[in-house]
Amino acid sequence: MKLRQIFTAPNQLTLLRMVFLPFIVDNLVDRHYMTALVLFVLAGLSDGLDGFLARHLHQQTLLGQYLDPIADKLLLSTMFLSLSVMHMIPWRYTVMVFSRDISIVAASSVLYAIAGLRDFRPSIFGKANTFSQVAAIFFVLLFEVYHIEWVYVARSAFLWATFAFTVISGVHYVFLAQHRMRQIAQGEPQVVGKKQVA
Repeated sequence: MKLRQIFTAPNQLTLLRMVFLPFIVDNLVDRHYMTALVLFVLAGLSDGLDGFLARHLHQQTLLGQYLDPIADKLLLSTMFLSLSVMHMIPWRYTVMVFSRDISIVAASSVLYAIAGLRDFRPSIFGKANTFSQVAAIFFVLLFEVYHIEWVYVARSAFLWATFAFTVISGVHYVFLAQHRMRQIAQGEPQVVGKKQVA
């Protein structure tokens, strides 16, 4: 039954998004920025479409709940790393993105090991951070295709937004983790969910 979850339309789209990644990086390395941009946009559209299909086709699965955020993080983290290596994004932004994600994974692992907690739904700050990262990558690539001033301004604005929301969402997650730990210490009942933090 679990194996059949792979073949649902939403999960197939999620896997397709992961397949896009090496082709995006390959085109970046070859400096085919327009192709890389188009593939990145398609990957982003597949992210929205798989969620839409999962809800409307009633194909929300346990595999999809884990696979979707993994695909998102893999895409965005790889893009930030690749663009920094190519000197298109300053390293400070990439370091912040990786530091936050590693910290969240570590804290989630501790809470899961201690109390089996998995119910860490994305906060409004986490969603804003993801949007900022996607927009920043989009405008970084677009600026390589069209050297226009407004594109550069948008690129800079979303990079700074990424920096800000990375800090804010990271701090918010720390407070959330501390709150959960206090609940555990006080013996309050916990709701164990299946959603991973984003």
